[in-house]
Amino acid sequence: MEYQVKALDVPRATSASSNEARKKRSDMMWGYIFILPQLVGLLVFSLIPLVSVFYLSMVNWDGLGSISFIGFQNFIDQFSSNDLHTALLNTLEYTVIVVPGGIILSLLAALALNNVRFKDVYRVLFFMPVVTSSVAVSVIWLWLLNGDFGLINQLLRTWFHVSGLNWLTDSHLVIPSISTVVIWQNIGFNMIILLAGLQGIPAAYSEAARIDGANRFQLFRNVTLPLLSPTLFFAVVIAIINSFQIFDQTFVLTGGGPGKDSYTMVYHVYHQAFELFSFGSASAASVILFVIILALTLLQFWFQKRWVTYDV
Repeated sequence: MEYQVKALDVPRATSASSNEARKKRSDMMWGYIFILPQLVGLLVFSLIPLVSVFYLSMVNWDGLGSISFIGFQNFIDQFSSNDLHTALLNTLEYTVIVVPGGIILSLLAALALNNVRFKDVYRVLFFMPVVTSSVAVSVIWLWLLNGDFGLINQLLRTWFHVSGLNWLTDSHLVIPSISTVVIWQNIGFNMIILLAGLQGIPAAYSEAARIDGANRFQLFRNVTLPLLSPTLFFAVVIAIINSFQIFDQTFVLTGGGPGKDSYTMVYHVYHQAFELFSFGSASAASVILFVIILALTLLQFWFQKRWVTYDV
């Protein structure tokens, strides 16, 4: 009798497992259906252009005529191009200003908002420029930084009796001016990230440090900063990648000028492709920019082991 009961239980178990397997397959199918638009978008707008740019970097093509394969000649021409050297130096100068300046100001803002009332209101106010079109932001700052009738120069004349400065036409001021615009626009993005990192630090560590007699600076130096280092690392990586892709602000504010004092890497790609119609050279410059960003990112991940703390 016991054998018959077990024999009757086998089909029930098999039926239950079969239903579970069908449900799992159905869930997987619906999951793939829901992510299909994203996969198509990734394929059409990211992967295919990425592969195409490597091919185009080895051809000579003006966008209309025939395509002729020329190997690595585009890369040779780009490496010997003064425009590329100028664009790279300007981009490096911009990065040196924007990345540390933006991260430090964002960290100070996050520390200030970490323990205040109406925190959500301040976060919205700081984040509003981030979601605003960079072109719209640049047009507003184009008026503010105007050397003749800009509001900033008007305030300098009224308050400090300083003659008007040519923020966007002076070769020494143009990169710092563009950097200021970008820092102002993106400070909210980094602040939100760092504020989330600060709120994730357990209060027990700070309380223990205060009991041991640590002052505010020691608390920040020995507790907050080490525990915040993974978040800071992420923010720095994203900031460096974004800084090498600067284009909107330079295009609207200066058009790469004066001369080529704000001529950046992405602007160089735009100039080669849509002003000179040399799509092979533009693709080669894009590949060079890709390699530079990849190398800098890998270098940061190598340095990560030296300064990022994951535990106490």
